[in-house]
Amino acid sequence: MLVVTVHVHVKPEFVDAFREATLDNATHSVNEPGVARFDVIQQDDDPTRFVLIEAYRTADAPAAHKATAHYARWRDAVEPMMAEPRHAVRYRSVHLPD
Repeated sequence: MLVVTVHVHVKPEFVDAFREATLDNATHSVNEPGVARFDVIQQDDDPTRFVLIEAYRTADAPAAHKATAHYARWRDAVEPMMAEPRHAVRYRSVHLPD
């Protein structure tokens, strides 16, 4: 399993809009066959910072995810909300409970 964390820093005035767009993306993403999990977390002491935790069943699943309409809608909606470019880190699963 492949796990990707996407680190996002949002402009303060866009926190609510970012949450709304990201929750829409996450809700649709968990229905993709290649997505095992799609978690969205927000930092307690800085609500402008989010991490998306995406767990994919196969190495090809991230590309399939990026080809969906809901991902494109999210990407285009949140781009102007970013305080800095988002960045992703890829991990290989050592242990993930079912």
